[in-house]
Amino acid sequence: MAIIILCVIFSIISIQLLARKLQQKQGKKTYHPIGGTVFHQLVNFNRLHDYMTDLAGKHKTYRLIGPFRSEVYTSDPANVEYMLKTNFENYGKGWYNYSILKDLLGDGIFTVDGEKWREQRKVSSYEFSTRVLRDFSSVIFRDNVVKLTRIVSEAAISNEPMDIQDLFMKATLDSIFRVAFGVDLDTMCGSNEEGAKFSNAFDDASALTLWRYVDILWKIKRTFGIGSEAKLKKTLRVIDEFVYKLISSKSEKMHESPDDSTLQLKKEDILSRFLQFQETDPKYLRDIILNFIIAGKDTTATTISWFIYMLCKHPLVQDKVAKEIKDVTDSKEVVSISEFAASVSEENLEKMHYLHAALTETLRLYPAVPVDAKVCLSDDTMPDGYSVNKGDMVAYQPYAMGRMRFIWGDDAEDFRPERWIDENGCFQQESPYKFTAFQAGPRICLGKEFAYRQMKIFSAVLLRFFVFKLSHEGQTVKYRTMINLHIDGGLSVRAFHRSDMKST
Repeated sequence: MAIIILCVIFSIISIQLLARKLQQKQGKKTYHPIGGTVFHQLVNFNRLHDYMTDLAGKHKTYRLIGPFRSEVYTSDPANVEYMLKTNFENYGKGWYNYSILKDLLGDGIFTVDGEKWREQRKVSSYEFSTRVLRDFSSVIFRDNVVKLTRIVSEAAISNEPMDIQDLFMKATLDSIFRVAFGVDLDTMCGSNEEGAKFSNAFDDASALTLWRYVDILWKIKRTFGIGSEAKLKKTLRVIDEFVYKLISSKSEKMHESPDDSTLQLKKEDILSRFLQFQETDPKYLRDIILNFIIAGKDTTATTISWFIYMLCKHPLVQDKVAKEIKDVTDSKEVVSISEFAASVSEENLEKMHYLHAALTETLRLYPAVPVDAKVCLSDDTMPDGYSVNKGDMVAYQPYAMGRMRFIWGDDAEDFRPERWIDENGCFQQESPYKFTAFQAGPRICLGKEFAYRQMKIFSAVLLRFFVFKLSHEGQTVKYRTMINLHIDGGLSVRAFHRSDMKST
């Protein structure tokens, strides 16, 4: 049976290759070089991003041939700019992605194109630009890093290893939930049972939704309510019940007649601000909020986890970051966790150029989203002169791009924060079409500054109090192949108190 399947696959691929060769001979179109087939991705699934990096090292842009369509992968900044900016309207999410994601994320900003996307982008852009949200989120980040630091301190005192990625996942979920809903899930300390139930359901729903990309039978399963689709339906019921209950409760409070002292508090979280300005369909609000949560949880948590891993592998960089934090905050005297966290002001964060560079260098090598796929909506020709067809998937590769010597030089694979520092010791930006961790063009990540603020607050407090080391000397970690670049199996580290700080 396996031999028959392989023969069928080989026949399909051979026919496609022959058709393309004939087409090229006729001078109609020229396509990118073939790197392999989509079936090679299955064989290399556990090291998928490194496999695709190897291909990118041979061809800036290449094709993987499949039975139904080509998949085009590019690491060429010129092609990336063309997709994300110059011909933006021709590269969207498309119906394929929408059909897979809509049950969980609905008509949220990460699933839609066209007018629906433009409307949400406009509203969300305004919300992220307000000082109210910036100040409110900073307070939340400081509160949560104090909780996190106390947990780390207990592990340091008992000399116990901890899974720092798991702690970051809980901390960032708590943060984004308070920013989005104004509700404290407190998954770090486990005090909110209903919140923990939602959190588990959300993680399960995310994994089951991802499974649809490889399960060709998922639509049949959904129709008959069996297997993974039955599980997904169950988790979505938990999510919806929790979210709609929060929306209803918040809406009722917003319609009460508040006095001046409570008005400000009621409009700080994102949900309250949406309700403040317009009467909005609860389903629309549900979709917007869940998209905020999926954007603000795993992406930030995985980045800080890889950051700690890099600092453990490069102790001199860790020392340099810690020294900058100490110098900028002028925290020479012993202070408590809460006092120090309160002292990490917006002004101080802006002065932490080396910390910013080290986080950015981490994102260059370990981007939260390692591959970002679009669908070509009509036949097109890329800047490199090669053609793509309507319906082809076209993806750019932040993970591979971060390792390309033609982009970053011979030391592309080295962790070197100094590449982001100019002669005056200040952080210097790179083209977003070269450093693609936050997308670029009209869809550039609205939460970029939001994410940096949280990562810098968390990093500043943790590194002022602790030195981090891997639990096992010389340990090399691997990623888990999924939408976000998780560290497979977590990151086990030990924390040691810095001698000039106490943890009270």
